[in-house]
Amino acid sequence: QVQLVESGGGSVQPGGSLRLSCVASGYTSSSYYYMGWFRQAPGKQRQGVASIGSDGSTRYAESVKGRFTISQDNAKNTLYLQMNSLKTEDTAMYYCAARGRRYSGTLYSSLTPASFNYWGQGTQVTVSS
Repeated sequence: QVQLVESGGGSVQPGGSLRLSCVASGYTSSSYYYMGWFRQAPGKQRQGVASIGSDGSTRYAESVKGRFTISQDNAKNTLYLQMNSLKTEDTAMYYCAARGRRYSGTLYSSLTPASFNYWGQGTQVTVSS
């Protein structure tokens, strides 16, 4: 049973930083093609924030480029999202996701939620003065 558990969310002022973590259990980092971070604000669709491929390649949404960094520690089966220079518009529930190697669903892009088949429960990030 694959399980993804996020942590690290919280409240921060604009310009502040947070680091999100996602611990994966039930499989190893070699069992996926992509892992990613997504976010969903109230009343809005879930959107891709950043993703990392099994080859270490990364991709970011334009709105977070230069501010967010995705990384992973394979020894700990942990995915990270370092978020700097946070803005009020970054406020959302943040989700960790993985696309398993055996998943046969369509790969639209590594920032499209429908490309992923495993999801965590989310961690709330609130940026407010």
